Formats: sequence, C-alpha cells, structure tokens
Amino acid sequence: MKYLVLLVVLAVAVGIWRSRRPTVSGAAKTAPRTPALPQDMVACDHCGVHVPRVEALMLGQRAYCCAEHRRQHSA
Repeated sequence: MKYLVLLVVLAVAVGIWRSRRPTVSGAAKTAPRTPALPQDMVACDHCGVHVPRVEALMLGQRAYCCAEHRRQHSA
C-alpha cells in the first residue's frame, strides 16, 4: 500500500514539475510557416476526383488523376 501512495505522490510531483517548465519546445524555435497558396483544382474526366492542376495528367484540354485513366480515354 505504501508503494502505491509513493507512486501517486511521485506521479503528481512529475506532473507539477513538467507543467512549470518553460515551454521552449521545437515549435517556439522554428519560424512560423506561411500558409500554402491556394492551387487551381481540376476534376478528372474519368472519375471526377479533384486534383491540383500541376499534378494532373493532361491530354489536350482534359485532365486526369492518374495514367490509367488517361490511357483509358486516349484509346
């Protein structure tokens, strides 16, 4: 029983010690990130999934999300 009480007292002491430590974590050391700029999205002509225009596979004016969908529509 005395070991259980000792364990509880030790856990409370560690909790208090951790809460009073200065919060100099990795987040405070790094510079704040700027949010990513919005990108143009296009819908895949095969399945309708929206992908960023820079990642889309284009076939003429049609956009596709993957090579398989582009291949199916080019045949």
